[in-house]
Amino acid sequence: MKRPGISEDNLMKLKTLSRYVSETANLVPLNNRPFVGRSAFAHKGGIHVSAIMKVPRAYEHIDPGQVGNERRVLVSDLSGKSNVEYKAKELGIELGNNGYDSKKIVSEIKQLEQEGYQFDAAEGSFKILIEKFTDQFQPLFELESFRVTIEKDKDQPCSAHATVKISVGDKQEITAAEGYGPVSALDNALRKALDRFFPDLDTMRLVDFKVRVIDGTRGTAARVRVLIESRDQERIWSTIGVSEDIIEASWQALADSFQYKLAKEEKIRSSN
Repeated sequence: MKRPGISEDNLMKLKTLSRYVSETANLVPLNNRPFVGRSAFAHKGGIHVSAIMKVPRAYEHIDPGQVGNERRVLVSDLSGKSNVEYKAKELGIELGNNGYDSKKIVSEIKQLEQEGYQFDAAEGSFKILIEKFTDQFQPLFELESFRVTIEKDKDQPCSAHATVKISVGDKQEITAAEGYGPVSALDNALRKALDRFFPDLDTMRLVDFKVRVIDGTRGTAARVRVLIESRDQERIWSTIGVSEDIIEASWQALADSFQYKLAKEEKIRSSN
């Protein structure tokens, strides 16, 4: 419009500025915020994604990078091969070497969605899943065992205690911690165990925790879906767990969240 405005370099800092304001105000950033939200440049349907891969301007009025954002392609039961191929390329994962091409992965994902998973809301777990399918997953820690106890004394509030045993390479670590609930206790115990090997976890924190009953007809024996949203100073990511046991589902989502974070840090260190 030939009017003086923000320079292109400063405009690219718009998302970073928005995240800083949210962090300072201790608020979870809204996904539907224009330009800077996680959903501002999100695409889901298979035909839609196929078009985006050919002509992005058909669905995006500006390049997401102009405002410091990025294009997100979601994977769900509406996905086609284009979605998986786009995500694999974005994640740097090569498909087909072990027989798992995009067609087979789409079939597997749709089966998991029937069991209660929702990967469009859990991109962190999706990345780990694709790496497992293609034999490229390298876990930075493995669970040996955990134990969670809940104690209630008369009118006193419940207290939760967790003990976690993990292995990192050929070394093992056992730690215990308390928390405001079983998931909080597990989170604290896992952090203590990992801190010996990975001292960069101070910036990571859980910002959202959701539990959904998948099939309510079975009452307390129903399968549940746990979604965990985590963040550090730069990124927000989501992970998922599904089980008849709410603690096991929570552990799956929690473990994926830490694996995702540690893999990102490892990649950054190796590139420097």
